[in-house]
Formats: sequence, structure tokens, C-alpha cells
Amino acid sequence: MNVTEYTVKQIILWHWHYPQTEKTESKKSPISRKFDLFFPLRKWVNSFEVNDPHLAHRICQLIPCQCPFHRTVKVWGRKIVTIPPLCKLNPLYEEVVGLRLRALSYLVEECGEDVSKYC
Repeated sequence: MNVTEYTVKQIILWHWHYPQTEKTESKKSPISRKFDLFFPLRKWVNSFEVNDPHLAHRICQLIPCQCPFHRTVKVWGRKIVTIPPLCKLNPLYEEVVGLRLRALSYLVEECGEDVSKYC
């Protein structure tokens, strides 16, 4: 590895990786850190606060409670193919589900509303 490669990995891309714990940092070199292209977006979604009932209702309406892509294709009663749930392939799946959960809890705890229509 030359100086340019080391500098690029250390200076330019340092904010795109997950923060490491002290225990794992001492064992690994700084170059072997995990690279995550979606880290800024994950951070933004995780820091998003739900503090408006209209916004919370909109989030609960837009984000489904189950994966809508799971299907079984049948022709004349015979199963042709099963499409697996593709939501787990979404790199922001955990963050989006967490945002929906925060919106639901805001509606229940702060607004005192019934959220059974979103389940």
C-alpha cells in the first residue's frame, strides 16, 4: 500500500464507516474498518424525531407493517413460483421500521390514539 491509498482511506472516507468499539479498534488496523455507503442516510433516519400527529399518521400510512412483496404465483390452482419477501434486501429496512415504530409510539403515548388500524 502506498501513501496515497492510505491517505484516501483515512482522510476522505473516514466518516462513511460505522464507529468501532475500543475493543475491536485495538485489534484491527484503521484501514480494515467497515465501509458503509448508507451511513449518513441511516444516521439521518435514526435521528428523525416524530413530534407532530399529522406526520406520525402519514409515516404509519406510508410504511407497511408487513412486507408487501411476498407473493405466491398460482396458475389454475397450481403453485408456479414463490417470491420471497424482498424487504430484507433494503439497506435501510431496520431504520425505516424503527421510524414507523417511533411514529406509532408517539401516537399512543403522546396523543393517546388507537393505532389498531395501522396493524
